[in-house]
Amino acid sequence: MNFSKAHAFVTGGASGLGAATVEAVVEAGGHASIVDIDGDRAAALAARLGARSRAAALDVADEAAVADAVSAFGPLNLVVNCAGVATPGRIVGRNGPLPLEAYVRVIQINLVGTFNVMKATAAVMQENEFDGDDRGLIVNTASVAAFDGQIGQGAYASSKGGVAALTLPAARELARAAIRVVTIAPGLFETPMLAGLPEAAKESLIASTLQPSRLGRSEEYAALVRHVYENPMINGETIRLDGAVRLAPR
Repeated sequence: MNFSKAHAFVTGGASGLGAATVEAVVEAGGHASIVDIDGDRAAALAARLGARSRAAALDVADEAAVADAVSAFGPLNLVVNCAGVATPGRIVGRNGPLPLEAYVRVIQINLVGTFNVMKATAAVMQENEFDGDDRGLIVNTASVAAFDGQIGQGAYASSKGGVAALTLPAARELARAAIRVVTIAPGLFETPMLAGLPEAAKESLIASTLQPSRLGRSEEYAALVRHVYENPMINGETIRLDGAVRLAPR
């Protein structure tokens, strides 16, 4: 598929990995729908990028709202799910067991939200005309925590593990509609999720990334999205984008 013809629907599209993906699509000549829980931030990005972008506030776990947004935004051939939270919490901490609602919230946004967007967008993408071998591509975002989850990441790691596990069955099912499904599992990236960490903690994380020994950049995630979009043989796979990092227990 030709990236300049992409019509993208990007969740979490107002910042971090999502915003970089939106910018890459628009810069290539495509169109992007920026959906984010922070509607004002999404609108500001759309205003900066111009006529080939549009924005809406959206809770990815709201079934009706997602269906309405997909319908309103028209034809789509690229979906990139970047919306997510990384709320930490030990299973049993100093104050006792983790409240169940804290765990459920992370699962609801990261995993249920991803599935919710995927099903709604696949339903409309299957009606697309072919572009090369495909009618569309869905890119979900997991994390290296899906495989190397640290202490305090029980909710986050299991939500991202669910996203990774969803990849192959979704790709197998949607192959009949010529829609590919691929997951990217980023390592340690310069995103709002890491912005609040103390410098000492950031330096420790950087040291665990082998090569290049630095935090990843959002545009590197966007570059992989573009490559996957343009390479029709990449399907049903979870790709680690992590500089060979392997997370320590804490």
